[in-house]
Amino acid sequence: MIQSTPAAWRQKIGAVVLHPTTQLIVLLIIVLNAIVLGLQTSHGIVARHGTLLHWLDMLALGIFIVELAAKFIALGRCFFRDGWNVFDFLVVAVALLPNAGAFSVVRSLRVLRVLRLINRMPQLRRIADAILQAVPGIGAIAGLMGILFYVGAVMATTLFGERFPEWFGSLGNSLYTLFQVMTLESWSMGIVRPVMEVYPHAWLFFVPFILVSAFVMLNLFVAVIVDTMANLGADGEETDKQAGLEPKTANCPSAKTKSNAFIGNSPKSKPCCANNHRDSFQTA
Repeated sequence: MIQSTPAAWRQKIGAVVLHPTTQLIVLLIIVLNAIVLGLQTSHGIVARHGTLLHWLDMLALGIFIVELAAKFIALGRCFFRDGWNVFDFLVVAVALLPNAGAFSVVRSLRVLRVLRLINRMPQLRRIADAILQAVPGIGAIAGLMGILFYVGAVMATTLFGERFPEWFGSLGNSLYTLFQVMTLESWSMGIVRPVMEVYPHAWLFFVPFILVSAFVMLNLFVAVIVDTMANLGADGEETDKQAGLEPKTANCPSAKTKSNAFIGNSPKSKPCCANNHRDSFQTA
């Protein structure tokens, strides 16, 4: 007997909106919308096809709104327990702001809709997750680099500020100059060699600073992210092995129970929101 309860309708909506084909269509629309947003930056193209591009952008926005609304109906409160769903919601909501006054600047952030590709492509999502999990380590390295820059800026201001006030006349100028030196942009002919013409031994300051900041500190950022990705990969393989040995419904006794628990139909069971909603809708 076919159910007609609200829970059954939510189940059907979830099965449609979370179906791989639907997600592939949304992925293609995101790509096409990104192309449209890029074309809208060309004055010549806008002059000839501005109206068409505008309506294509509005059509894509409407599809995104319908998708998010359907996903919210299907997932209920579990929708906001996934950070990527919250990100999608905020990115789409920005495009709904009025294109006038102070909101015109904020509405320019509608191009952030392209970032929804991260949530649709497992490879990109894995990298993004690794970066987010590496934030504590990156923060520690950034703090250490900040101390290095502060010490170097104070020393540079004291040593070279009198003769080169445009580069080292103040703490702020020294910080900016040292940042330029760290990026290796015109550091030799543009800054160090002119300073060495007045202070021949200035290389004793700049060379160690470049070695530590550009070749050690920056590589530490890369090392932390790579290590986090390796750990995520190892954890994922271990999880897959455990999933192969254990029943898929270990946490939720049956597919129907899992579906009911997820949509809040069972008062005694806890919602199975994390990583199980697609299986729940497809197996119901």
